[in-house]
Amino acid sequence: MSPIDRLIIEFDTAMRSVVGGANAGRPTPGSEVGTSNSLNATEREHAAGLMRVNHVGEVCAQALYQSQKLVARNRQIQEMLNHSGQEEMDHLAWCETRLQELGSHTSYLNPLWYAGSFAIGLLAGLAGDKWSLGFVAETEKQVENHLESHLEKLPKDDQRSRAIIDQMRIDEIEHGLAAKNAGGVPLPKPIQKLMKATSKVMTATAYKI
Repeated sequence: MSPIDRLIIEFDTAMRSVVGGANAGRPTPGSEVGTSNSLNATEREHAAGLMRVNHVGEVCAQALYQSQKLVARNRQIQEMLNHSGQEEMDHLAWCETRLQELGSHTSYLNPLWYAGSFAIGLLAGLAGDKWSLGFVAETEKQVENHLESHLEKLPKDDQRSRAIIDQMRIDEIEHGLAAKNAGGVPLPKPIQKLMKATSKVMTATAYKI
């Protein structure tokens, strides 16, 4: 593909991340379970809040992978980031679909989440491939823990959301291992703590807005 072709594809990815319409390359997990009509209003609202948080996480993931891929020095690392980014696009589409089923919406602040994450990813990428990969590994580790907590918080009858989150968790583990195996180094503790603090702010805000 020409540089113009790649630019168009990346722009399309960014737009789908921010305004919706993500396309999944894999079937939505839990499709055979049904849409959980047994959930009451409070349970549906809670499940929607959790899935909106997860959707925001995938918006951020798209921005991070796009920006880090842009400045990666190594072609193999670019391909690895691109592969992980494509699977994250599946997650984005799954969460978007589930939110629609729950009668809810994605975060109104998605443009802000995307822009901030793109800038952070660019800084990580410019620091060098080993630090960029270390950032990916740490991010995926924190996301894995976050998803595990959501599996505990979901309404017990919401098996559809549970199936989506569980497959996302499996994928995130693989992405983190791929980044480590490609040469990612552990991030300094202060940066890890800052990432966790930022994630808490995002989670609390996205749950409601």
